[in-house]
Amino acid sequence: MTYVIHGATGAQGAPVVSALAAAGKSVTAVTRDEHAVVEGARVLAAAYSSVADLADAYRGAAGVFVHLPVTAEEERQFFAGNILTAVREARPGRVVFSTSGFPTDPAIGGAAAALAAGLAESGVSHAVIAPELYLENLLMPYVIDSVRERGVLPYPIRADFPVSWASHLDIADAAVALFERADVTGVVSVGQFPAITGPDLAEAFGARLGRDVGFEPITPEEFRTAVAPLIGAGPAADVAAGYQAMSAMPGRSIEPETSAQKLLGVTPRTTGQWLTDIGL
Repeated sequence: MTYVIHGATGAQGAPVVSALAAAGKSVTAVTRDEHAVVEGARVLAAAYSSVADLADAYRGAAGVFVHLPVTAEEERQFFAGNILTAVREARPGRVVFSTSGFPTDPAIGGAAAALAAGLAESGVSHAVIAPELYLENLLMPYVIDSVRERGVLPYPIRADFPVSWASHLDIADAAVALFERADVTGVVSVGQFPAITGPDLAEAFGARLGRDVGFEPITPEEFRTAVAPLIGAGPAADVAAGYQAMSAMPGRSIEPETSAQKLLGVTPRTTGQWLTDIGL
């Protein structure tokens, strides 16, 4: 049986494909481009907008890795509903869903919360990977160019705001482990613990680059302006709203009891280890 990986040519899916292929697993890479070439995987063109496509992809699969794209919330809700319908129809062996940092609390709502709740009610073996913020966010041109050119790491959080940062490589490690550990269900938090602050991030970049790097808090509006050309005006506004909401929070730290460290024995990379692994 095969493992079906959504977004196989993207930032989250590609490391999962690589990790499974390296472990000798059969992998089916789901993409929107039927002509895409994905090393170590069979390519299958399927769209989140088609329940039939999704059900065909999931049927007979040992596992499915899924995450929702960064797009308008209404579209994300539509995609989540289609995924759940396909899962109920095709009943793959296991589903691992990465929230991509979106909340799963039903009281808050949203597509990620709806998908997590639907999986819990589906009767299909599943687990939910819950990261907080991605280290890869720091590679956006606005951020990394500033680090290199000015020795300043700008980000829309307070300097004293602790975050359990995780990388896409950590998500892949957790996903592969969860495909093997069907006994682990529900939410698995993935991220560094203890959580670290913006100045801690800057220090890690400085150590890697061999220069002084400082941290600079910026406003969510400044961040929206910077990322809009990359992800689109609508998604950028949603992301900025999320950071604005974060400004009232004490931090974004994972809970040790639900962590990948405790439940899976998988320890996420430190910032320095991640920088080394990506060859920065």
